[in-house]
Parts: sequence; C-alpha cells; structure tokens
Amino acid sequence: MDRSSLLQLIQEQQLDPENTGFIGADTFTGLVHSHELPLDPAKLDMLVALAQSNERGQVCYQELVDLISSKRSSSFKRAIANGQRALPRDGLLDEPGLGVYKRFVRYVAYEILPRDVDRHWYFYRHRSCPPPVFMASVTLAQIIVFLCYGARLNKWVLQTYHPEYMKSPLVYHPGHRARAWRFLTYMFMHVGLEQLGFNALLQLMIGVPLEMVHGLLRISLLYLAGVLAGSLTVSITDMRAPVVGGSGGVYALCSAHLANVVMNWAGMRCPYKLLRMVLALVCMSSEVGRAVWLRFSPPLPASGPQPSFMAHLAGAVVGVSMGLTILRSYEERLRDQCGWWVVLLAYGTFLLFAIFWNVFAYDLLGAHIPPPP
Repeated sequence: MDRSSLLQLIQEQQLDPENTGFIGADTFTGLVHSHELPLDPAKLDMLVALAQSNERGQVCYQELVDLISSKRSSSFKRAIANGQRALPRDGLLDEPGLGVYKRFVRYVAYEILPRDVDRHWYFYRHRSCPPPVFMASVTLAQIIVFLCYGARLNKWVLQTYHPEYMKSPLVYHPGHRARAWRFLTYMFMHVGLEQLGFNALLQLMIGVPLEMVHGLLRISLLYLAGVLAGSLTVSITDMRAPVVGGSGGVYALCSAHLANVVMNWAGMRCPYKLLRMVLALVCMSSEVGRAVWLRFSPPLPASGPQPSFMAHLAGAVVGVSMGLTILRSYEERLRDQCGWWVVLLAYGTFLLFAIFWNVFAYDLLGAHIPPPP
C-alpha cells in the first residue's frame, strides 16, 4: 500500500472529518479488514500499540504513514515503550511451514532483538535483498589475503616472525605512519591461522546477524570505527609496535552485542544465554591474553616488536560506547538521539588528538621506533 492510496482511502471514508490529524485505531483496523488492504500483520499490531500509548485510543496520521513507509521514527520508540502490547508472546516460534531462510530470519530475530514487538516487526518486514554483504566480503577478503601470504611465505602460523611479512603495504607499522591507509588496511593481515579463524568465526556468527537486523551502513560504520580506533590507540599507547588483524572491528561488534544482551537480559530469548555469555567472554579474554603473550614474550626470535594487543581493547571500548548506541536504536534515526551526537563528538575528539599525536609526539618525545621494513 503506498501513501497516496492510503490518504485517498482515509479521505473517502471520512475517518478524520474534523482534520484533527488523529484516527481511531479500531476504526482503521476495521477499514483494513473490510477493504482487504495488504498491511503486514506486524504493522497492524504496531498500530494497536501506538493507539494504546495515546490516552484517547487514537493514532496520529503521521505515525501511521511512518509505519506504512517503514521509516525510522520516534513513533516506533513510543510504541515499544508502551507496556500494554497486543503482540502474542512466542508467536514467531509457532509459525508453521517456514522455509530454511525464513527460519534463519526467525533465529536472527531471537538472537539479536530483545523485545517481542521488535522481533515481530523485523520478521515480517525483512527482505532478502540487499543481503548482508559487508561482513561476508570482509571475511572473504581476509581469507584470500591470508592464503596469498601463506603461500608466498610458506608459513601459516606466527607469520609476523617471517622477515618479509612486515614489508606488506597493508600492515600498520609506526615507521610508515604517513601512509594513512595502513591505519585501516591492517585488518586484512593476520598473525596466523589461529587469529584468522577466531576473527572470521565471530564476524560470521555475530557480524552477519547484526548486519541483517541493523543494516550495512550501521554495522560497517561500527566495524571500521573499531578498526581505526585500534590502530590509533596503538600509535598512542604502544608507539613501537605494529598492528595486524581485524580484532579491533571484531571486538567492537562483540562488545556491543554482549553489552546489549546484558542491558536487555530479561527480554533476550536466545537459548543458554548465560552459558554462551560466559563462553564468549572466556574466548575473547583468551585471545587478548594470547596477544599480550606474543607481544611481550615472543616464542621465536624476532627482528622487531611484535603486534600490539591494544587494538583489542580499543575495539571493545568503541563497541560499548558507539556500538551499544547503534544496537539500542533499532528502527530509529540515530540523528534524532542526543546520545549518538555525544558519542560522535567523543570519537571525533579522539581522532583529532590521535592525528596530532602521530604528527608531533613521536619527534617531541624522541620515540625510538624500529626502522620500517
């Protein structure tokens, strides 16, 4: 149903003869059934929720148009905040005759979203196009780059100990700070098969569902913000160390998702959530511990400092701050939220500080960095 036909039908039926801008929810629901309008069940349920948030049991015409147009608006937030919801609990679990893909969509809804109204809305309005291409493309590119360098160096673990590894134009090295692209492209390089496998698994298991729910732009922004914050943090706190791996982006995604689960613990319906939370924290902590060990106690002779672990921690901070703001804003405009602008201001301030640090601090402090390869 498009907006023009909806407006015409409302005018013909004189549902708002006094032009107040409000329509009775019961009246509109009866109109939908009598004219057999193709309105999604989730949107019809949302109309009831919106009407219940209004003391007169009416829904604003503009809110109705927002629902029909699937716009991110404050009206969706008000409907979610309303305690009296007409949506049946566990309705999605009882949906019969679903295909494989639709079952996966239902699984994603219960894994990512904390409220029944969110899950119904996502399940009924989800479309397979565009697919979640960002996380899949990044993971595929990382695997291809790793295979190319593994074949070239004839080394599949602890690749950073090979003298030719650091000569890659993708690796961030403090001696090549002027080559700004390295602050991002290091995410395509990995220490070895173990780090690549860990990152790729989390990107596909967590990143793809997040991208399906929140969209390519939001998740790519979060991932790349974590990657950039990782390399810049290393350039400030561990000035002699290089950086490789996509852990900054991976930890941004994982930390945002875990923080969102904790803050909405009662509403999350994913099975064994406590056990999975503990396992995720153990795996993430183990990876950080492994990175610390490789940085300060290298198992093999090395020609220079090994990659820093600070990118992991910086990605986690980005996830808890920026990422949590994004994940809590399902179907809402980020630009309408004060918290989003506060997070952007903080991140922008960090970027400016990091840029000035990289331009001036190394010379002023007389930092002894290893010669670039």
